[in-house]
Amino acid sequence: MKQYECEFEGDVLLAVRQGRYPGGLDEPLRAHAAGCVVCRDMAAAALAFEGAREDALAEVALPDAGRVWRQAHMRARREAVEAAGRPITAAQVIAFGAAMGLLGACFGATSLWFQAGVRYVAAVDKGAWLAFATAFLAEHGALVLGTAAAVVVLPTVV
Repeated sequence: MKQYECEFEGDVLLAVRQGRYPGGLDEPLRAHAAGCVVCRDMAAAALAFEGAREDALAEVALPDAGRVWRQAHMRARREAVEAAGRPITAAQVIAFGAAMGLLGACFGATSLWFQAGVRYVAAVDKGAWLAFATAFLAEHGALVLGTAAAVVVLPTVV
């Protein structure tokens, strides 16, 4: 039966991580590591990983501390501006919604032809709304386009 674990495996791994393998080991552990298949294989794999780790660390270039500080400072300012702007944006959205609601209420209350059309659609037939909408767009298309442009373009510009 093959052996998959060894009681000295942790000691050999620690020696590899500390850079003491194989020359810095005490004699009994060095003799065991040379003869034990598990420890030898584990040490070979650990050495490969340590070599790759050292190569990766050699390629790392840390940025200048002043640059890191500036970027962190600029990010903190940007986040503060965004945080300060959130209540303003919320107030603008609420004001825009209230203005659109008031505009719709005024339009519905003062427009006799609109009220007559709504009564006609409600009284005649549920399917008559398409004919009413088509007639409305034919008569008042420019007004609808102007209102839609004001509702979409003005908030976008602001």
